[in-house]
Amino acid sequence: MSKIGVVVCGNSGIDYIKHDYDIRVMRSVLLFGEDEYTDFIDIKAEDFYTMLVDKPELHPSTAQTATGVILEIYEDLKKDGYDEVIVITVSSKLSGTYEGARMAAGMIEGLKVTVFDSLTVSFAEATMALTAAEMIKQGKKVTEIIDKLIEIREHQGILISVDTLKYLVRNGRLSGASGFLGSLLKIKPMLHITREGRIEPLEKIRTRQKAINRIIEVYVNDNHKKNQEVFIVHASAGETVEDVRKILLEKLPDVKEIKDYPLTPVVGAHAGPNALAIGWVPKLK
Repeated sequence: MSKIGVVVCGNSGIDYIKHDYDIRVMRSVLLFGEDEYTDFIDIKAEDFYTMLVDKPELHPSTAQTATGVILEIYEDLKKDGYDEVIVITVSSKLSGTYEGARMAAGMIEGLKVTVFDSLTVSFAEATMALTAAEMIKQGKKVTEIIDKLIEIREHQGILISVDTLKYLVRNGRLSGASGFLGSLLKIKPMLHITREGRIEPLEKIRTRQKAINRIIEVYVNDNHKKNQEVFIVHASAGETVEDVRKILLEKLPDVKEIKDYPLTPVVGAHAGPNALAIGWVPKLK
């Protein structure tokens, strides 16, 4: 029987989720001024957002995990007795991590590597890694696990409110924004991650509170279903997180708990401080 491993990129936020699985993490790099940080190892979310507010003159940028580093992860798995590995990456439309993982897969022998494009980020991506690990524990095959990951991918989504588009535009992560750029500093847009894995604007909204109210409305009216887990991810959004949680619980009597997770520094470098998103995934059975 094959011994199957799981690898996921740090953009999933898996480091901020308690679990008992052996899930290896590919970590991106944050560039802040002249300083370089490995995500979660050298800098964590709370510290990063404090720096972002305290030093607005510095413009963070990011670099994906080097192919050589990914190869080392594969080699370590092989040494630990793994025969196969499922690698789950942030959307290939947002990062080159997917291609890097595929390139590294072609450089190792004796380990069968399946690279899966999550077409998303944050907790939705982390859910895929946790699901894969649990299915491995249950003795499922790689083909069965990939089928389940596809199902999750097709039934998840994220609605995003950002304070400013400047971080997304500066780092080239926003698609379809031509109609927004003229009023870049005047709007608090609602964005979403498309089925193709791109971040695109949905609506122009003029104030922060209206933007938050709108993502709540769109989730509750257009996207909520039973047997679905709703979650909040945020860039140190503070009290807003609690306000959104309270409103969602009031509007959704079938939902008993809504967890929140920080956007990792590498993801937050594109979203900017105070960004907040409502997301959903199928409940794990």
